[in-house]
Amino acid sequence: MKETRILLNIVFWTMVVTALTAVVVFETGLLPMGYYAGTSSEGEFVLEVMMELATLPLLIPLALKLFSLKRVKADLVSRKSAALRKWGLLRLLMLLVPMVVNTLLYYMYVNTTFGYMAIIGLITLPFVYPGKSRCAAEVEES
Repeated sequence: MKETRILLNIVFWTMVVTALTAVVVFETGLLPMGYYAGTSSEGEFVLEVMMELATLPLLIPLALKLFSLKRVKADLVSRKSAALRKWGLLRLLMLLVPMVVNTLLYYMYVNTTFGYMAIIGLITLPFVYPGKSRCAAEVEES
């Protein structure tokens, strides 16, 4: 269980630090902000709609609800650490990958929609943080 929690924490903090590094790099001017701003409004619109649909109504609710689904809960209770590694990693990636992508898209297009979706992703992270007590509670039968 400890190795699983360490792996989940490494993934969690690596993705958070990646997003924060992007913020620092763009805000300090090391990379130019708005490189793609105004180049292709159709492409920006398609990306915006895809990320909105993937982030808000699909991935965030599913990630937050994932461990209460019957099949997932049964797998977590029966296989403990192996199932927690698989499902916990999936849940973290469902939240963290869109957060990082939205952060990068915000700085590429300087479109506040991407920024707000990245912030929403950041706000959801405390609900899935892989702490010791949360990991133990997830694999216990309720």
